Amino acid sequence: MRLTSKGRYAVRAMLDLTFHSNGNPVRLQEISTRQSISLHYLEQLFRKLRTGKVVKSVRGPGGGYVLSRSMDEISIKDVLDCVGENINPARDILGVPSSGIEILKDEQGNDINGIVDTKEFNLTKSYFENLGTIMQDYLATTTLGDLARKTAGASESVNANNASAVRANIGEINQ
Repeated sequence: MRLTSKGRYAVRAMLDLTFHSNGNPVRLQEISTRQSISLHYLEQLFRKLRTGKVVKSVRGPGGGYVLSRSMDEISIKDVLDCVGENINPARDILGVPSSGIEILKDEQGNDINGIVDTKEFNLTKSYFENLGTIMQDYLATTTLGDLARKTAGASESVNANNASAVRANIGEINQ
C-alpha cells in the first residue's frame, strides 16, 4: 500500500495543467520547469494519461496538452488508474505462508499448510479490503476541480490537527 512518485507526479502535473491551461494547450516543458519533474518522465506519464483519455494532445505551433473533460469530471482515481497506480492495501493478501516457512505435506504429497485460513488472517484480510474500499471511494469522489478550488484557501483550511485541506476528517472507520 504505497502511492509512488509516479502517482504523485501525475496528480501534480494534472493540477498544473488545470491551473495554467485556461482552455489553451500547455507544453510539457512548462510543466517540467514549474514542477521540477523530468521532461522525459512527464512524456511517459502524459502518454498514459492520453491513452486513459484524461488529457488530449494538440499538435503544431502552440501545441501541448489540455484536459479532455472538465476538471470536475476527472477524479484523482482516474489519474492514478491511467498511470497504473494500484494503492489497494489488500492486493497482495493471498493467504500463502511467508518465506522461510516449511511447507508440510501429507501422505499423498499435498500441502497441509499451503494456504493460511485462520481467524486472524481472515480478520486482517477483511480489514484491509475495507480500507481499500474507503481509499478508492475517497479518490473517486475527489476531482481535480475540488483540489483546484481548495488550493487558494488551503493554508486557512488546514487546522492544528493537520486535517485535509480537501475534505473534512473521515472519522471513525467501522467494520
